[in-house]
Amino acid sequence: MSQSIRIMPCLDMQNGRVVKGVHFVDIKDAGDPVESAVAYCNAGADELALLDITATIEGRGTMLDVVRRVADAVSVPFTVGGGISDVASAAAVLKAGADKISTSSAAFRRPEVIAEMVREFGPQRVTVAIDVDRNPALPSGYEVFIDGGRTATGTDAVEWARVVDGMGIPVILPTSKAGDGAKTGYDLPVIRAMKAATNAEIVASGGAGTLEHFYEAVEAGATVLLAASVFHFHMIDIPELKAYLKSRGVNVL
Repeated sequence: MSQSIRIMPCLDMQNGRVVKGVHFVDIKDAGDPVESAVAYCNAGADELALLDITATIEGRGTMLDVVRRVADAVSVPFTVGGGISDVASAAAVLKAGADKISTSSAAFRRPEVIAEMVREFGPQRVTVAIDVDRNPALPSGYEVFIDGGRTATGTDAVEWARVVDGMGIPVILPTSKAGDGAKTGYDLPVIRAMKAATNAEIVASGGAGTLEHFYEAVEAGATVLLAASVFHFHMIDIPELKAYLKSRGVNVL
């Protein structure tokens, strides 16, 4: 646990607003993206994620005006995902001020796009997100889902993580559909399995509801702790979380 653990609030975006759902549905409004991003920076967030959750489904690019406004306002690195399907769309998001891009459905459909982005921007600016759900028929027990968790692929999630890792991606962001927004804890077997199968940093995403859940994710091997609901609705605030993790011997920034 010598590596510093980073706290990453996630702003799920729809129609220019921050929203939050449960299991990828039941979407509720959670505020203005710029106000939310600034508040998180002031609270001690180490990074931010901005995910345009319906861009892929609606067949459009990421909302660049929102990216620009957030970039102008924040003081920490931020990753943007949603609707990033090729080098051109990634370049537009980075030009708008994002520090990193995250790709999921497009990367799965055309894996060579990962290699193209790594060549163009360098590996440190590319994250691959993997939405997963349980499927006991697959070797790891987890299946890759795409299109915002709507489309099953039949592909083993840990095997796909291995492929992504082999392309030099330094950060993999698995989100458990079962855990998303449920506040019942991160899907720890996914974190453990992807950590064991790759050299990448693993982002814990989907399901945080208590301080203990964050600690469990660190124990499972995550080095970036992503959450949305608990931060948006002030169930847990970042200074409180960092103090708690430090009290458990975790090296936080």
